[in-house]
Amino acid sequence: MSAFVGKYADELIKNAKYIATPGKGILAADESTGTIGKRLSSIKVDNNEPNRQALRELLFTSPNALSYLSGVILFEETLYQNTRDGKPFVEVLQENNVIPGIKVDKGTVELAGTNGETTTQGFDSLGARCQQYYKAGARFAKWRSVLKIGPTEPSELSIQQNAQGLARYAIICQENGLVPIVEPEILTDGDHDIKKCAAVTETVLAAVYKALNDHHVLLEGTLLKPNMVTPGSAGPKVSSEVIAEYTVAALRRTVPPAVPGIVFLSGGQSEEEATLNLNAMNKLEVLKPWTLSFSFGRALQQSTLKTWGGKTENVGKAQGAFLGRCKANSEATLGKYEGGTGGGLASESLYVKGYKY
Repeated sequence: MSAFVGKYADELIKNAKYIATPGKGILAADESTGTIGKRLSSIKVDNNEPNRQALRELLFTSPNALSYLSGVILFEETLYQNTRDGKPFVEVLQENNVIPGIKVDKGTVELAGTNGETTTQGFDSLGARCQQYYKAGARFAKWRSVLKIGPTEPSELSIQQNAQGLARYAIICQENGLVPIVEPEILTDGDHDIKKCAAVTETVLAAVYKALNDHHVLLEGTLLKPNMVTPGSAGPKVSSEVIAEYTVAALRRTVPPAVPGIVFLSGGQSEEEATLNLNAMNKLEVLKPWTLSFSFGRALQQSTLKTWGGKTENVGKAQGAFLGRCKANSEATLGKYEGGTGGGLASESLYVKGYKY
């Protein structure tokens, strides 16, 4: 059976290809209300709608920063918000040639009979929600599956449930005009070495692409958002060159060339680490049939958030920090990042054990 080719096929292919433009990447600003609350509390700012709006406006109106972005993932609340001057955020992005996207999953639930493994929920009314989001201007979507490495994890049940879930989500998005970002995140928790992470990543990605094929997903109209292949957070450290070699090898073995772009999640790495690892991958001299780029949340926002601190007088300085990170990651997608942007703040670890959205 061949891929599904619905009325949106050409548009899906065009948008996926555009998002994967070398030199550009994605800002993940799709933190749920609870998650952004944790970010705001870290700078002692109340989690209310005006403060959430202010943070997003700071990011979306940063002078020149959007020239390094091809997409921004929004939370549902943000999709319908405006700037203080009353201009819809969606229009601000579109006018800067940035495609608005939307997080469509509803978080994870535990899989019974497993050691704390999860599957992702959000299928109820997904098709109808995608239609609404498309009308509001969104053209791509995100759905996060979470797997973990343990003595017997990820289990076959977890791998299959999450692969099937991602495939089902992807085809529903495509039927409604949204490019699905397929995100099977393998958490870094654990003391395993990089070889273990590589083996699990290959197994998981192989299952995901089998499921996408079984569900007739049009791969040219999708993007992959994987973890980088790294040692566990308590495992033996390795250089960014080693991370690059293992990550690219895992992807070359499992991701079809029909996929236009792979946009990495930062997974709790420091801003600088995430950028250096991405840069090392793009410097590797092996055949890479897809663009290797970024879809960072914390690794694009952390030093910006700290610099802002919720104070109007710091907005300009915070936007400068954001521009610096966007430019650094843009350079990394081309293998041209020299390192050292952002100083001390950019080197702070963003790791959170058992990270929850």
